[in-house]
Amino acid sequence: MEENEWIYTGPTLVAKGLIARLKEIGINPIERNDQESNLMGGFGGVINQMMVFIKKDDLLKAQPIIEEFLKEIGE
Repeated sequence: MEENEWIYTGPTLVAKGLIARLKEIGINPIERNDQESNLMGGFGGVINQMMVFIKKDDLLKAQPIIEEFLKEIGE
């Protein structure tokens, strides 16, 4: 079984930008947005937040892209 590595949590719009950059180099990130399930369960939660994961095997290839992207957005 492949293991996943968490790489980002933040606003959905920013996460989607990072996901697009990673897809350009052939990495298919996993998106996780707990807001809908929290609301369905009657819980509050952080609005407009998404977590992004990638396969651990892709981490070395993705690292420069992640660092560049976060620098561009000031994080």
